[in-house]
Amino acid sequence: MLNIILSSISQGFLWAVMAIGVYIMYRILDIADLSAEGTFPLGAVVAARAIAAGLSPWLAIVLSLAAGMITGILAGFLHTKMKIPGLLTGILILTGLYSINLRVLGAPNITLLGKETVISQLRTIIDDRNVAALILGITVTLIITLMLILFLKSELGLALRATGANEVMAVANAIATDSMKIIGYALSNGIIALSGALLAQNYGYADVGMGIGTIVIGLASIIIGERLLGTSSLSRSLLAVVFGAVIYRVVIDAVLYLGVNPQDIKLYSAIVLAIVLWLGHRTQDNNSRKGKSYVAQT
Repeated sequence: MLNIILSSISQGFLWAVMAIGVYIMYRILDIADLSAEGTFPLGAVVAARAIAAGLSPWLAIVLSLAAGMITGILAGFLHTKMKIPGLLTGILILTGLYSINLRVLGAPNITLLGKETVISQLRTIIDDRNVAALILGITVTLIITLMLILFLKSELGLALRATGANEVMAVANAIATDSMKIIGYALSNGIIALSGALLAQNYGYADVGMGIGTIVIGLASIIIGERLLGTSSLSRSLLAVVFGAVIYRVVIDAVLYLGVNPQDIKLYSAIVLAIVLWLGHRTQDNNSRKGKSYVAQT
């Protein structure tokens, strides 16, 4: 039982990296972007092919990050320069990436069995696989979170946040909003692809279907974390995303432990997200009613 919990938490931290990428588009830029469904497996297949070719697993992660950022720049170009709506941009990207991912892999999936990965390197120091994955997940998540906080508090980061908060005012303040959106797309997709590379090495394989349900996991992590920890500051918001990803993974693994058919896990993921959204709206409605009642009394 302890191993199951440890495995859930370690995977939760690795998935948290992806959730942070989704957070950039969903909360900071306020764009409905579905490209995560294609970028996540892109990171996995690029890393897997690089490792299978004999490259360093760390270099494979860097290549995945670069591939994701290039994809994000393309998505940003489609959205800003070709004036394609954000939702359709994501659909176009994830559809096109399916064929690209198949082309990169050369097959529907590829195994990393017997290949050197980041996890196998850590296991030369730490014997327990789950502990190795946990240390990797916490380290990468911490680095990504700290770097993103520093960036978003910089002049460029504030311009990015202003673009998402109020684009009209951002333009009035001479902010190049199109450039900010492209930067946001690049950051988001790069981080998501990075998560795909890490999870492929943790699982020991890459599959073109790995991205199915990615956006649901990302949104569920964001919403669960925000409901539990709140969003009073940027740092708190990002920590909430990480916390939400861990809680979500523990809940899903608990459902599997109870004997649910793994084939139904995507259905249960959607149900969990729907319940969280519903409870969130109920809380907002109750707070709104209390506020109106207070105003009426005064």
